[in-house]
Amino acid sequence: MNATQQLHELGQSLWLDNITRGLLESGTLQRYLHDFAVTGLTSNPTIFDLAIRGTNFYDEAIQKKAAAGKSGEALFFDLALEDLTRAADLFRPSHEATAGVDGWVSLEVSPLLANDAAATVREAAQLHARAARPNLFIKIPGTPAGIIAIEESIFAGVPVNVTLLFSREQYLAAAGAYMRGIERRIAAGRDPVVGSVASIFVSRWDVAVKDQVPEALRNRLGIAIAQRTYRAYRELLVSSRWRTLANAGARPQRLLWASTGTKDPAAPDTLYLEALAAPDTINTIPEKTLLAFADHGVVNAAMAADGGDAQQVLAAFAQAGVDEAALAIRLQREGAESFSKSWSDLMAVIASKSATLAQSQRGGGAQS
Repeated sequence: MNATQQLHELGQSLWLDNITRGLLESGTLQRYLHDFAVTGLTSNPTIFDLAIRGTNFYDEAIQKKAAAGKSGEALFFDLALEDLTRAADLFRPSHEATAGVDGWVSLEVSPLLANDAAATVREAAQLHARAARPNLFIKIPGTPAGIIAIEESIFAGVPVNVTLLFSREQYLAAAGAYMRGIERRIAAGRDPVVGSVASIFVSRWDVAVKDQVPEALRNRLGIAIAQRTYRAYRELLVSSRWRTLANAGARPQRLLWASTGTKDPAAPDTLYLEALAAPDTINTIPEKTLLAFADHGVVNAAMAADGGDAQQVLAAFAQAGVDEAALAIRLQREGAESFSKSWSDLMAVIASKSATLAQSQRGGGAQS
């Protein structure tokens, strides 16, 4: 049993933070399911930008869709849904075997909607309906407008992966939105089972403070934030409010660790996987990190439900001048801006490829 399978036995789901048509066509994704106990995947605008820009797997589909009059966001969502519905079908057995707890894939709404709750709700519902898969999450950022959209989307029955959460407080806001949506469904006589996960971004904390703290604190902030958030998650699951919902048939919004590839070349490449081994959570990881962990990762003791030494570590960062409340807000804003830039880059590469492929087709037709 390799380390990835040991994590599965511990009660943590491993998801792949990547999707490309090449992964699907080559059978590589299927192999990860079998060999590394991968039970889901996540995507974001940056992942699709790199996949479409860096390979020719999408060229034929782009050419056909552009010739049919598709462009921009409409063309992109066609491509993304083609990939993600195939992936969802691959993970469907896991989804069914776990009664809907696992086996999910995720598609993000346009990052340009991060501050528009009503438009986010509309797009989330449209994308979920188009996918027509029970195991496809719609990713909605945990921005102030996103929190409103999350509650409304859950109430509407749209499964949600809350993205761009950086702190315990941001997590609790997302959890509150999820519970309000479920409470409203119960009050309206609707099915209380609507899937959701809440994604805490980890490594970006350490990147943000790497030049501000002493060596002894390097690469420790993200893990401490995660530990403190895990404590809040465990406390919420035994709260009277959650027990009331659980007794009505609702399922927990699971906690997901995101941004868990090691950014510091001097740190172990399995750092965050080994530190964040926690029952009833998910860790979504880049391919490189998955392969490294399967090769030489070590599963140690599970994360302490009480957060372990998080408070002492966070106190040391405060002593070093780190204002983690202000930094959480900044990281969320920067994350939203980064995804918006990737979205713009993605739209540009689709437009460029559409034009180049159309020109190539015209040239080929003229020669024949």
